Amino acid sequence: MKKIVVEKSARRLTLLEDGRAVLTCRAALGDHPAGAKRRSGDGRTPEGDYYVCLKKAAGKFGPALGLSYPSPADGEAGGADAALLQCIRERWARRERPPWGSLLGGEIMIHGGGADRDWTRGCVALADADMAALFERVEEGTEVTLLP
Repeated sequence: MKKIVVEKSARRLTLLEDGRAVLTCRAALGDHPAGAKRRSGDGRTPEGDYYVCLKKAAGKFGPALGLSYPSPADGEAGGADAALLQCIRERWARRERPPWGSLLGGEIMIHGGGADRDWTRGCVALADADMAALFERVEEGTEVTLLP
């Protein structure tokens, strides 16, 4: 079983396979890294449990892994209305991509582009070589935990 763990305070991403670290690398975060993401445009990187809902071979910063933000917990904490919260819950139950583009934000990715400083709009950025190594080892559905 594979799992990605991002320790925001340490700016570190670790890929675990059967509980054993097989990749550890530096990670950059949103340009306002403290605290959990609550709204579109807040510059924060989410905190909590997610899964890879999209594996994209080519994007603005090369290969990318889309995360299932917002989760039902994010919807509740962010004040989502009943219809949005229901949509998020249904997609989570089916392990699909939750709605992106709402007031909560979305399209949170793990991607390349560099990890020397916090610069993203809420994504997790890695050095391009680290992202290439991660992309090769991870499938859609992989669990992801983002810790404070």
